Amino acid sequence: MSRQSKYADSISIKENKWIAAIYIRLSVEDGDKVESNSVRNQRDLLNNFLNENRDIFFYDYYIDDGYSGTDFNRPGIKRLLKDMKENKFNTVIVKDLSRLGRNYIEVGNYIEQVFPLFNIRFIAVNDTIDSFKNPDSVNNVIVPFKNLLNDEYCRDISNKIRSVLNVKKRNGEYVSSFVPYGYIKDPKDIHHLIVDPEPAKVVRMIYEWSLEGMGRGKIAEKLNQLGILNPLGYKNEVLNKNYTMKKITNKTISYAWDMTVLQKMLCDETYCGDTVQNRGRKISYKIHKYVRNKKDDWIIVRNTHEPIIERDMFEKVQKAINSRDTRVGKNGYLTYFAGHIKCADCERAMVKKVLAEYKGKPRPYYYYVCSTYVRRSKSLCTKHTIRNDILEDVVLKALQVQIALVINTEQTIQKISKKETVNFKKKLIEDNLIKMQQEVEKQITLKKSAYEDWKLGYLTEEEYNEYTKDYSKRIEQIEKNIGNAKEELQNYQNNGNANKWIEEFKKYKNVSSLSKNLVDDLVDDIFVHQDGNITIKFLYEDELKKAMEYISNSEKIIYLNEENTTAV
Repeated sequence: MSRQSKYADSISIKENKWIAAIYIRLSVEDGDKVESNSVRNQRDLLNNFLNENRDIFFYDYYIDDGYSGTDFNRPGIKRLLKDMKENKFNTVIVKDLSRLGRNYIEVGNYIEQVFPLFNIRFIAVNDTIDSFKNPDSVNNVIVPFKNLLNDEYCRDISNKIRSVLNVKKRNGEYVSSFVPYGYIKDPKDIHHLIVDPEPAKVVRMIYEWSLEGMGRGKIAEKLNQLGILNPLGYKNEVLNKNYTMKKITNKTISYAWDMTVLQKMLCDETYCGDTVQNRGRKISYKIHKYVRNKKDDWIIVRNTHEPIIERDMFEKVQKAINSRDTRVGKNGYLTYFAGHIKCADCERAMVKKVLAEYKGKPRPYYYYVCSTYVRRSKSLCTKHTIRNDILEDVVLKALQVQIALVINTEQTIQKISKKETVNFKKKLIEDNLIKMQQEVEKQITLKKSAYEDWKLGYLTEEEYNEYTKDYSKRIEQIEKNIGNAKEELQNYQNNGNANKWIEEFKKYKNVSSLSKNLVDDLVDDIFVHQDGNITIKFLYEDELKKAMEYISNSEKIIYLNEENTTAV
């Protein structure tokens, strides 16, 4: 007999008829075997049971497909409990106890307390439990034992799945269901990300605007004006992904950009080409609420996919974001020195104080003051105050001098590189490296020979130890010399060609005014002293120092060679 013909629309519970709600649940997360526990197989088994028990009439199916049994926060079970309270049926049938749930405390409570309270007949077919025909089957000691086994099975599966996923994460395989905006999963490998071209352009645009000093509110406003869908809107409208959407009102769904979304994007290292996972975890296998992990517990694997944002650009944005002075002006832009200006004594960030007018000038002026002095305690530090217009003038002039110095350094290096004397010196280092590496191999061979001579009885143990000690000492010294020679050779190679860091300065060759990009590209920190003096730490200072040393060493070589030539 079909299920439709047994549908109990017209049968009243008052007539002492058994009207059954059939509950079906499947969750691969719980370790369910799809072959035996599929929704279809459960449905067929329970329908056969109804056909064999003509006194039970079918009411409705309640199905949770893809929901864990560790709690009762499932749509199907919620609907079942609601209908139960409205007396729409008086019987609940499941395939076995694990289908009702795998939380032994909650399952036991429903079987022993809730169902009896509502006069519900409970049947678990495969566990031969029937609270009406065989009341003892419910109270049997085997029932809580089975529930406990179901619970333990779920815990064990949860731990195994977590272990497998952690291995994949540490191998750089992407295992999350949700993909960052700008990427999609590789059709050939679902654990690998590939760039989605159109949203990737938007991501780059957002980072470029941020580097220009544009605040997140201004960026969101500009994106919305351009009519660009936010990540949720793009996934739903373009990629046809049915993600849960937050409603702004009861009728309107917003795909507008906001500062929260932008904050997450601007801090996501995934855009550098790294796989970043394990940012959060479930509280337990029974409690599915997620909590955020400490950053030390994140699993980050470098260079696993194509980057959208260059790493140095990402790091510059992070520095600006992590600065205290990130308040934006009325134009929506950050100040030039956001992320750079610090107190010279306590080394904490300086904060901005705005003056509406200064000495009758219409331009709004502001000044910087030590954040320790303002926000913590005046006894811990002093003001270290400086006005913005003075700071801007000093920093611009210092940058112009530094840019000119770097450009002159490059020109000097290029002249030196053309000198045959310097090239000859480089050749000498390379030849010496080869000789030293050959000498290391020779000493290793002698060391092995000493061991063989000792084993054959040609050397005493004392003589063998003395030889070995001597060979090891020579090898250690030669390897140290090799390291020094390689460093010297690297110095010649690096400074003999154009370097990326020099290009950073050259692009601002004729700069005449400050910009956020200029400061971010060339300045590390700006320290303000109590007496008003300023110390600027430029980026690439180590590289410039090495370049100056290269020039100095090369000029000495050229000078000595010219002296020797004259003497001859």
